[in-house]
Amino acid sequence: MLSDRVVQLCTATTTVSSAWARDPSRPPGEIAQQLYGSGTRRGRATQQQQQQRAAEASSTEAQAQAQAAARRCGSWGPSAPSPLFLQAFADALRCLEADPLAGLVSPPLMGSHGTVPLTAVAPLADVVRHCANLVARAETEVFLVTCAWSPSAAQRLISAALGELSARAGADGRRVAVNLMYDAPGVASLAGARHAVGPAAYAGRGVRLPRPEDIPHVRLRVATLHALPLGTLHAKFCVVDRAAAVVMSNNMQDNDNLEMMVHVEGPVVAGLVDTALNLWGRALEPPPAPSSSPHEDEDEDEDGLSKSRDGWGAEDGAPPGDAPAGLVAAAAEARPPLPEHTPDDPHYDDDVGAETLRVQSSYAEKPGESRLQAANRKLNAAVEKPIPPTGPEIGAGREMTPYVCTATARPVPMALVSRPPYGCFGSRDGFVPQNEAWLSLVRNARRDVFIQTPDLNAPPLLRELVAALARGVEVTCYLCFGYNDLGEMIPGQGGTNDQVARRLLARLPDPEHRARLRIHNYVGKDQDHPIHHSFKSRSCHIKLLIADGAVGVQGSGNQDTQSWFHSLEVNVMVDSAEVCAKWREAIERNQNTGEFGRVAADGIWRDREGKPGKGYMGDPGRVEGLVKGVFGMAMKMEGLGGF
Repeated sequence: MLSDRVVQLCTATTTVSSAWARDPSRPPGEIAQQLYGSGTRRGRATQQQQQQRAAEASSTEAQAQAQAAARRCGSWGPSAPSPLFLQAFADALRCLEADPLAGLVSPPLMGSHGTVPLTAVAPLADVVRHCANLVARAETEVFLVTCAWSPSAAQRLISAALGELSARAGADGRRVAVNLMYDAPGVASLAGARHAVGPAAYAGRGVRLPRPEDIPHVRLRVATLHALPLGTLHAKFCVVDRAAAVVMSNNMQDNDNLEMMVHVEGPVVAGLVDTALNLWGRALEPPPAPSSSPHEDEDEDEDGLSKSRDGWGAEDGAPPGDAPAGLVAAAAEARPPLPEHTPDDPHYDDDVGAETLRVQSSYAEKPGESRLQAANRKLNAAVEKPIPPTGPEIGAGREMTPYVCTATARPVPMALVSRPPYGCFGSRDGFVPQNEAWLSLVRNARRDVFIQTPDLNAPPLLRELVAALARGVEVTCYLCFGYNDLGEMIPGQGGTNDQVARRLLARLPDPEHRARLRIHNYVGKDQDHPIHHSFKSRSCHIKLLIADGAVGVQGSGNQDTQSWFHSLEVNVMVDSAEVCAKWREAIERNQNTGEFGRVAADGIWRDREGKPGKGYMGDPGRVEGLVKGVFGMAMKMEGLGGF
């Protein structure tokens, strides 16, 4: 049962964003301190809380009481939340007892509803293309938060979008506020986690954002956040005009990753605005003109349907891309090729439907190409040393379709399940909404759990997965072969995916339990085998958990020790079997992991001759792991490894 204190926090009428809207001269951090205190009592779940978990897991009546209380703590719109979702939300809310901002959002905005007009499962640059389009279409305000920022195609796409935004704003007599934050550990972090970045620094060689004089109609503010030594700003999201937001898995850099992004609209966006203000903390100077935060029923018609401003170009919300993905691909192939949107040759679109056709057009076969060769060309675009395709030819109707319409007829329940940064060593700071939501979904799943993550080694999750397998739940894990192996080898980081796979199987002596566990290493759409992350040619950075095909969590959080106990993460939990089914279809369609990536009975992927994949590092001892791990953690801190 949730405490009266938590229910009161969630049903209050004042939030950080609403108070800031009334007086934008006040720093959001000062407002948060006044409303919620310092949040210094966060830590591990207490023995009483652990007992409460166990009691609810075995008591239908206790679960019903917790879910009834959780139902009061959110604004769910026209669709009733499912018991599985409500239980995960209730478990996440318990963290607010010690720290009301443990979820990085004012409690009244943590549980909400909205729509998911678009999902992307794509190489990094194609995710950023959508983000750049949103920035260029902004009317008043942009918040962009990421982890690693470095000179790259992604950086150039965003910089070009800021130039386009300034030109459009100037033509209309507007000035747009853009607030950009990224992770940057350094000596300055010793004096505090947050730091403003001036034009001389952000326009310099290491960041390469436009100078103020280059974007006269954009008021660009740049800041960094990092809690030394391990409290990385790992979140990746963008909010535009408080009307639309994207929650991403990708950083702003060049790499070979397959990434995932969800575009959300509706009241859930208010929570992401509030999150952005809480991350920023400092005063926004000069403050923008006061504007109220979106309320529960704002931008909705009488049926609770979201009035999308960045939708598919149809007033009734019915996207031309609402057909199966294969038809979207066929439509793009039937048209004359559209020029690709690049930093040097930008082509901004007016809505998501036009964006989808443009991106899909770049995946169509060029003269003399097969579908396999077209996919290979796209996946090689950001790779320093392109590799040839090894996978089977791609049949008609199975093309890569990076942009997928995931719109629903009505808004669906959503919740923000995030975590703040914790810089100290050790695993003390684990009782946070992100972790409790994940654990609850696995604990209460009845049929299956699907996870895709770069790394899987968080001990609390591994324990719940073993328990789920024992009670008959099928568990499928898509992992990246060798993702940041060096960093994960260091003692305390949890181990590599290969090490964890072997440990999991060793904890499942019952053959039936082992048979329910399916571990796969990521395989690119153009390949027939996993490629070790060290080769930087085909990697996966998606972060997704789906329970019983109905409730999914997507965002920045990995299933590793760093994300569980240290990094600042932002994730959205969506209660919709329809959306989850479309996510799973997009996951399978845009990679060959399910077909070619399953590991052998010993937890190691092996080729037809029984040999581990090239680059496999084995199981180093503690000393060797420490030596290799120091180098790997240095790569992480530079944004080159597992972030």
